This record gives sequence, C-alpha cells and structure tokens, in this order.
Amino acid sequence: MTETVLLVGGGGREHAIARALPDVELYACASNRNPGIDRLADGFETLDETDPDAVVAYAEDVAADLVVVGPEAPLAAGVVDALEDAGIYAFGPREAQARIETDKAFQREFMAEHDIPGTPEFATFEDAEAAATFVEEHDGDVAVKPAGLTGGKGVRVTGDQVTKDEAASYVRGADYDEWVVEERLVGEEFTVQAFVANGDVQPTPAVQDHKRAYEGDEGPNTGGMGSYTAAAYELPFMTRDDYREAVDVVEATVDALDDYRGILYGQFMLTAEGVKVVEFNARFGDPEAMNTLPVLESDLIDVLTAARDGADLPDLEFYERATVCKYAVPAGYPTEPEAGAEVTVDEESVPEDAILFYASVDAREDGIYTTTSRSFAVVGLGDTISEAEQVAEDALAGVDEGFRIRHDIGKPELVQSRIDHVEELRR
Repeated sequence: MTETVLLVGGGGREHAIARALPDVELYACASNRNPGIDRLADGFETLDETDPDAVVAYAEDVAADLVVVGPEAPLAAGVVDALEDAGIYAFGPREAQARIETDKAFQREFMAEHDIPGTPEFATFEDAEAAATFVEEHDGDVAVKPAGLTGGKGVRVTGDQVTKDEAASYVRGADYDEWVVEERLVGEEFTVQAFVANGDVQPTPAVQDHKRAYEGDEGPNTGGMGSYTAAAYELPFMTRDDYREAVDVVEATVDALDDYRGILYGQFMLTAEGVKVVEFNARFGDPEAMNTLPVLESDLIDVLTAARDGADLPDLEFYERATVCKYAVPAGYPTEPEAGAEVTVDEESVPEDAILFYASVDAREDGIYTTTSRSFAVVGLGDTISEAEQVAEDALAGVDEGFRIRHDIGKPELVQSRIDHVEELRR
C-alpha cells in the first residue's frame, strides 16, 4: 500500500526530505511555496506552518498516514502535539521534547542534571543585566546565547567574534530576557544527526557546516552557508573514535529524554579535551540534511513507517560518496538581505552528480522570488571532497550577481586547515 505523507516546511531541508520520498503520495504545506517541493508533491497548501489547527486540518484533508515536520518553529508551536491529539502520527518531537533545542537554558540544565558527556561549563540568567555583568566580569572568553530560537544567528563569542564589552552591549540591547553564558569552546565543529524512535538511535555521517557569512570564516553568523561530508562516517580531521564519542553523547541524551522521536541533531566541538556539545537541535539541519539524505541508500519511508509502527528502526546504509553543499544567498544576507529579486536558475545546465535544492524562495505565477533568507543550494557528489566541491562549483558557475556564495567551502585548502588545527590541538 502506498503511504500518504504530509511534509511540513518549505526550506532546503524540506526539499531534501521530499526528494528522499519518491515512492509515496506526498503532500506539503508551508508559508512559502518552494518550487522544488511543489514539483515533487501531489498537493501543496500555503499556510502558516506554526498554526497547529491549520496543519491538522490539511493533514486530515489529505488523509495523511504520517506527517514529517521539518523546521524547528512548528515543533516549538506544538504542531506534533496537535497532530497526535487528532490521531495522526508525526515524525518529530512533541513541544516538551523539542525544548532540547528551543530552550537553551533548559538544554544545558537538562544535560547537567543527567550527566550528559561533553557538557560545557555554563550559567543561565533570567535577567539581561545580570547576564551582561557576568560576561564583563568573567575571567575567560565565553559564548553568549539567547535561550530561545534565533535561526542560528543569536550567538556571540568573545575572543573570536566580539570583545567582552561588545558582547555585554549586545545582551543589554537585544530583545531577549533569558540567556545562557558558557565557556568558549575552541576546536573544530561538526554535526551528527540521528534518526530516533522507539528507543532506537540510527546515526548518520558527520557533517561540517560553515556558519560565517564570508570566506575565510569571516563575518556574522548565518543559518549556514554550506557544508560537506566525506565518503565515510567521520570527517578528515576526525578519527572513528571521535565520531563514536559524539554518537555516545547522542545516545545518552536519547536515554535521558522521555520517549523521544524524530531527528536528534548534535552539534559538537572537537577540542583538545575531546568532544564537547555546542547545542542540540530537534530536527534535521539545514544545510546538513542536503548532505546526508542524498547519500542515504536505505529507503527513508521504511525508517518513517518503522518509527510509526513501533518497530525497530532499520540499520541505515549510505553510499560511499562525499558531498559539498554551497548556498546562494540574496545580496546583503544576513544583516540587510534584499527580498523580492527574481530567481532564475538554468536547471538544465546543472551537471551530473549535482543536485539543486530550493530553499527560502516563493514561487508565484510570474516566477520564483527571493525572501530575506537563503535562496537555493547546490550539492555536489564525488568520490572525494575535492571532486564533490568541483561539481558544486561547476553547477554554480552561472549564478548571477544578485547572489553571494561562499566558494571556499570544501576546497582542499580549507579542509586541510581543519586537519592542521586539530593536529595542533592534540599536541
């Protein structure tokens, strides 16, 4: 029997999920009409994906057998809870479980309470002035984080991005009440995402995202300018033991959570002292989903139905291929992005072994237009990271001047700098 699946969300991550579900009756809903998802879906409803009643109504209208919730905002809004109350299975955590991402103060306190390995030293504050004073008076460098969701753009790190005075001013001037201030972690970041259901944890290959807006890791943080994987579970600067240590942290966290289901995404820092937790997310990463799902050899629908039916999750198989993802973002992104530009991509010229993913764009009758967020991404696949990077670059060669790309992602020089950095840390 063909499964009827509803996909919630309209970004690049959701386009990757839709592409990984070729043998289902697929419906989608989001606040923007993603043209890539629209072409793959049997139906697409434009609605506010953070409105639980609207999502439930559409799920009932299409008689969905299961729902996949892509972004964090619907999880925070309780969409999974509402679907569950309506008797519809959703692959994603309930609102209370999603706090592992949506409330960073809760996240750190939860980790400390359950002795999760890799927990950094931290302090939480419900008063901005107290947090700012703590930053000013702390002996070492710190990472300063609003407790709630910020789309990956809310963190300030002293000794790296800003001075202590600048960080304290940021806290005092920002429109957030609750804050987390923690030790600055020095090392190389990487992500391990895992499918979780029925007590099972099935991890995926490690990914390295690039948050900084400009080449050479300069500029403000973004939602992610691109990412890469190797043709293995670990990245070139990691050992298999490093990867296993990260998976152990994910498994310990799942054990501590109450009947968690969905994706648990661990963002880690490989430091001189080992693997430390930067944060957890309660869904696939964007762009990391675009690296991981194209090389998933197992059928995604089999994973989802096993989760729904209370069965053991199937062991995951991945093609031994490297991937490099590069985003094209609108001019001015992320600080002053210019929306409303028409997106013209010659899809016929995208080379073999490259995949185009549309993200935060809106398809209208007269064309495809940018929003204020990332517009589209290209993923190159190859036997090596270098080969995959060249494929991605070739695919992006015709992108016009209205967009900006971090061309250094996946290039041999940048990857080697990560290897050298970790070698230096381990001395």
